[in-house]
Amino acid sequence: MLGNLFSVAGYTLLSRVTGFLRDVMLGAVLGAGMLADAFYVAFRLPNHFRAIFGEGAFNAAYVPSYSRVLETEGAAEAKHFSSQIATLLLGSQIALLALAWAFMPQLVGLLAPGFDAEPEKFATAVALTRITFPYLLFITLVTLHSGTLNAQRHFAAAAFAPVLLNLAMVGALGLAFLFPTAAHAAAWGVTISGLLQLLLVMAAARRANVLAGLARPSWSADVRRFFMTMGPAVIGSAGVQIALFADTIIASLLPTGSVSAIYYADRLYQLPIGVIGIAAGTVLLPEMSRRFASGDPGGAFHAQNRTMAITIALCAPFAVAFVMIPDAIMRGVFLRGAFTMEAAKASALVLAAYGFGLMAVVLIRAAVASFQSRGDTRTPMMVSLGAVALNVVVKLFLYEPYGAAGLAFATALGAWLNFGALTFLALRAGHMRPDRMLARVGAAVAAASVLLALVALFWAAPARAIAAALGRFPNEVELAVLGLAGACAYGLALFAGLRLLSVPLKPARKAATPEPAHD
Repeated sequence: MLGNLFSVAGYTLLSRVTGFLRDVMLGAVLGAGMLADAFYVAFRLPNHFRAIFGEGAFNAAYVPSYSRVLETEGAAEAKHFSSQIATLLLGSQIALLALAWAFMPQLVGLLAPGFDAEPEKFATAVALTRITFPYLLFITLVTLHSGTLNAQRHFAAAAFAPVLLNLAMVGALGLAFLFPTAAHAAAWGVTISGLLQLLLVMAAARRANVLAGLARPSWSADVRRFFMTMGPAVIGSAGVQIALFADTIIASLLPTGSVSAIYYADRLYQLPIGVIGIAAGTVLLPEMSRRFASGDPGGAFHAQNRTMAITIALCAPFAVAFVMIPDAIMRGVFLRGAFTMEAAKASALVLAAYGFGLMAVVLIRAAVASFQSRGDTRTPMMVSLGAVALNVVVKLFLYEPYGAAGLAFATALGAWLNFGALTFLALRAGHMRPDRMLARVGAAVAAASVLLALVALFWAAPARAIAAALGRFPNEVELAVLGLAGACAYGLALFAGLRLLSVPLKPARKAATPEPAHD
């Protein structure tokens, strides 16, 4: 499982690196003005719906259901099951796309009401969202084929697919002179990337002989079970997206540039979430589902503890950096072209607020797997809705005095409530069993994080002095010096702590039945 985890994390890292280059290019070309705000709303809306109906809810219901059919009824029935679900998914997405195109002004008006006061911004957002919305149809089908591949332990194609989004957008921006604006070019890049991703995962599924076709759906026991788990999963995923919708709605009421500030900070915030948290959840859910289906709960708990330990160790330095040096990060990454110092400062405040909730966000997927691997999507749903309710209330109190940073801090608070409640319920039900290894890794990470925070605090002035002395690229040099010093301090402290607490640095060798080959 660890090999699969690092394989997914590696491809996800490639996706985030290319995404970083894409966002630097977007920042330099679009900046943080009217055109950028309109594009980022157009980019976020199909992604919100994708998270509700696609990756979030669909994976939560589909992967355990498919794994159960595969384990108990064989490959042929599993393929027939996936074909039935593919047919239903395609029909629902075509209907949703038709409705969205027909009522796009109303949709944008509902989710970005502040744009009504600026007719040009509103009209641009409507036009761009009409271009980007077909991405939802493509990416939802990508999610189905990716879930099938992951359940079969073929992870590479699904993990690589998001790279195509970044490459397509960069390519489209390079051809921006052919479009009315650079935002229109980026919007077309989004939709084209969805088609490219779909072709990629379909080719991988075909090679693995698990490509779902179209089949007449029947109300079989497997399909009924899928929809019984899908319903609560949709509500639970919608709960999370309500909080993000609230960010878009409320940010549209703030001064121009607030939507962009949230976007740029969120892109950096999503780097560890995608590389670490989502990669861990992608591998852990099918692994735990398979273990429970085969009657091996001990193996499931062991996989969960190792995944959480790795997640904590890898995520902590990002959380410390986001809180301690957000200004240096935003200046070093984005300050060029149309991206101004004012935009960097606004985005830095948002990044610091997000940083407080980062650890909770990356661990939520592992906690949710405690329930979803058993087919229980109702408990995560109820917890998510409770956390979202608090989240939205806090946003309404904080957005006026603190602006976009207040929205981000409310998101962090909601993430901790979500993770805390899931962990409490999982422990009480016996669905999570932390071991000594996890506790020792947590202690070592805490000590290393304290040292890292001290380095960030006392090394900031010397880093600025070194950057000023070199003259060229001062923001980039300052960030590189701080990053190198922090990485060395954290890495050495973590290694020493793990050795002192007798945590094995290499996985134990165990006799095991051979696993199927994977990409």
